[in-house]
Amino acid sequence: MRTWSGDNRKLAAESAAFGLGYTAVLIWFGSALVGSFTGNEAFPYWPALPQLRTDTAGVISFAVAIVTLAVSRYLRLRRRASAPAGPAARLAARSAGVHGVQAMAETAAFLSTAMVVYLSFNEVTHPYTLRLQLTHLWPWPSEGTVRVIGLGICLFAVAISRYLRATAGTQARPATPQAPGTPPATAAETATGPAGERPLTAAEEPAR
Repeated sequence: MRTWSGDNRKLAAESAAFGLGYTAVLIWFGSALVGSFTGNEAFPYWPALPQLRTDTAGVISFAVAIVTLAVSRYLRLRRRASAPAGPAARLAARSAGVHGVQAMAETAAFLSTAMVVYLSFNEVTHPYTLRLQLTHLWPWPSEGTVRVIGLGICLFAVAISRYLRATAGTQARPATPQAPGTPPATAAETATGPAGERPLTAAEEPAR
């Protein structure tokens, strides 16, 4: 049996993961703006940490956002699946693995879209960097290659997410119970009426 303390701990973990992921996205977004419109990504992100470059902070925050947003979404799906009533109760039939795939797909779709938009802005402001490495941390891949990879991730992630969302409420509904001893209606009875009688046509019906 679930306890309030257990539910509260899970909700606190979900909320903390979402808050951390939300903040990480803001850090990455600020770093992306600097890289797209100023070219000062080598400057410190925070003067109190002069060794932390702006682009390095963006890479770290993007990685943190991937993990924390996926975890938060997974915990939310599991929480909705355990609801005792409402439309979300139909999700209870799904396994934790399916919820994990859906959480990763939705997170990948969101972050890949943001990355593609950022690299597309780079093509507008300084297109020559599309041939250069994405970050100073690794010599490969280039910005242009990462943009194509991001488009591929969006393709699969959006398709998987759309499919799982669409099939979330298609659980089989129980048939209407019949009275004890009542045989189920057959196709022949439906066509001919009860006791095998053919239904009267309009011309055969007696005048009222």
